[in-house]
Amino acid sequence: MKPTLFVLAAGMGSRYGGLKQLDGLGPNGETIMDYSIYDAIKAGFGKVVFVIRKSFEDDFRSIIVEKFKNMIDVEVVFQEISNVPEGSTYNPEREKPWGTNHAVMMGQGAIKEPFAVINADDFYGQESFAVLAEFLRNVEGEKNNYCMVGYRVGNTLSESGSVSRGVCVVDENSYLKNVVERTHIEEKGGTIYYLDEKGEEVAIPASTPVSMNMWGFTPDYFEYSEKEFKKFLATEGDKLKSEFYIPLVVNNLIVEGKASCKVLDTPSKWFGVTYAEDRPQVVLKINELIRKGVYPEKLFK
Repeated sequence: MKPTLFVLAAGMGSRYGGLKQLDGLGPNGETIMDYSIYDAIKAGFGKVVFVIRKSFEDDFRSIIVEKFKNMIDVEVVFQEISNVPEGSTYNPEREKPWGTNHAVMMGQGAIKEPFAVINADDFYGQESFAVLAEFLRNVEGEKNNYCMVGYRVGNTLSESGSVSRGVCVVDENSYLKNVVERTHIEEKGGTIYYLDEKGEEVAIPASTPVSMNMWGFTPDYFEYSEKEFKKFLATEGDKLKSEFYIPLVVNNLIVEGKASCKVLDTPSKWFGVTYAEDRPQVVLKINELIRKGVYPEKLFK
């Protein structure tokens, strides 16, 4: 069975001010997400599941789903603030859903095979989809065996300013021990630094793996997520802006010895529009990949 690609797109409407304003960065108006789906199909994924908000379903189906429906199986699921386990409560004044791992939970009814999770608006690169697909094909039928694509931090920087990244701590076999959020990461004089808790600069190698929210799971992850979410709501449910993130769940499972997470190295360069000033550089990078023959000039015929 081919693995499934699960695309986190529920934040699209709010971030872009409406789906019709999705930014076309390729020469024929292709979005970053278009390149991800193209790469996933090439890597051997058999289905793509999008998680979105119900409020923009019609636009999403007409603009996005129609584009892919003849290339790969497509399903759409919905993330809403009210999607909580039976018996759980939360602050009625809360306005936003619960973050990335809450979004992942919405795929349980649509996904029965090993699956990858990505952000809709990050450019991940063909090598990353290839190593992720290979891992997922090899864990079919297994449980508790997850992975994360670890980008070399030097390949994830912005030319327009500092960034925050989840820096991965791994063991001697490249299994994840934990993910530590580091802020103000940037290159100065050929060396990459982040700011520690005291505000002091700490140098890290350019090859240090960081998380860009590109994960691989077996379906048992859904059951773990629901249990973790119940515990999360019991302590954080009354807060208006608490977030149920993927690294939180993965870290808990690793610490408790319930699952392992292999960090897969990739030479791919991540990019995205972190700052408005990043857009011209992203367009140039895509055009350079087209010039090198990595992508056709017209992505979809």
